[in-house]
Amino acid sequence: MLKFSLVEEEIYLNVLLDGDLDIEGTEIIDDDLTPKLLKLKSVNLDFTSVPFVDSTGMGLLISLVQKLKEQNIGITISNVSEEVHEIFELLQLSEILGGEVLGKPTPSKG
Repeated sequence: MLKFSLVEEEIYLNVLLDGDLDIEGTEIIDDDLTPKLLKLKSVNLDFTSVPFVDSTGMGLLISLVQKLKEQNIGITISNVSEEVHEIFELLQLSEILGGEVLGKPTPSKG
């Protein structure tokens, strides 16, 4: 099950995601996280502990980024594992979200 924690940094809110971004996780993001994010100026989604993203998670991510951009809220996605980044690349997520949103992949350990 997906969990998140919020860490206020100097100029943005860091959202530490933990777990799979799948159909169960989308409810948590939609119901609990998105309303909090819409009150901010800048957000970073930290994917350090996200090992898997499915199609519903991708759809949610695209929707969330578009929603935040419409409200002039800056958003970045960081610390994406190589495995998840490959999925992002296959789906051309950088082109959909904008190159400034998605950071470089984080090399796998081991």
